Amino acid sequence: MIIDAHAHLWKEQKGKVDGRDVISLDNGKSDFGGDIRQMMPPYMTDGYNSVERFIANMDYAGVNGAVITQEEIDGNQNEYLHEAKNKFPDRIKICSLYLENTPVETEGFDGIKLCAGRLKEQNLLKHEEVFALAAEKGMFISIDLADGAAQTKELGTLADKYPELRIAIGHFGMVTRENWLEQIKLAKRSNVYIESGGITWLFNSEFYPYPSAIKAIKEAAAVCGTEKLMWGSDYPRTMVEITYKMSFDFVLKSAELTEREKELFLYKNAESFYGFDNLRQLPEIKNML
Repeated sequence: MIIDAHAHLWKEQKGKVDGRDVISLDNGKSDFGGDIRQMMPPYMTDGYNSVERFIANMDYAGVNGAVITQEEIDGNQNEYLHEAKNKFPDRIKICSLYLENTPVETEGFDGIKLCAGRLKEQNLLKHEEVFALAAEKGMFISIDLADGAAQTKELGTLADKYPELRIAIGHFGMVTRENWLEQIKLAKRSNVYIESGGITWLFNSEFYPYPSAIKAIKEAAAVCGTEKLMWGSDYPRTMVEITYKMSFDFVLKSAELTEREKELFLYKNAESFYGFDNLRQLPEIKNML
């Protein structure tokens, strides 16, 4: 059993990066604030990052459940995520996107996503109402922090003030950046977890099987415990270099992690944190190789 704690979906990409437009083009490409980037695998020719394609990838790779987070560069996908969850209610959890000076939508959502590193007002205490709202509604917070310790003090204050609020820090604390362990230390708190969405992006120059990523997982576990760490793929952007299965296969094949550590990282921790309670076993599909 495997749960992906960090994936993205969009019907049409209409976001912003540093105030400039991000727009889907063809063959998986996007205009990224004036630069042409390969945003998705080239077979996604129509720019539509659909839930059906994602579920097909999950079924093939053997991933049972997933958490659909959001990113400002993709634009607000709240409406489409509702549609996606209605189609696959037993497979996915969905996050509402928080945008500054905009009401937060909560109805039908499991969590709220904060792209904290992209906020104009970087002090998280100025955004406390979002954390209070999530706590009141029994939702979780999915948050991508600015690099290093820039926002860790404020997040620690909020985590302590709302001890029942579940908080998942994304991108494995921006593991390749200076002072990344300051983000990991936040998970010493009972209500804060770390998810690894984007870890294969951050170690992309090293590439599969990402030995430095395995080293980082062990280093983080020494700080906060393996029971606070969760796997995430950052689908579909990371799929421009690897297959969906490769985004966790390097963990399964690692001789540096025990079977119990792999089970916690790939499934058990996320099952508990996100509240997955009805996932089913998937049949193994043999491929032509």
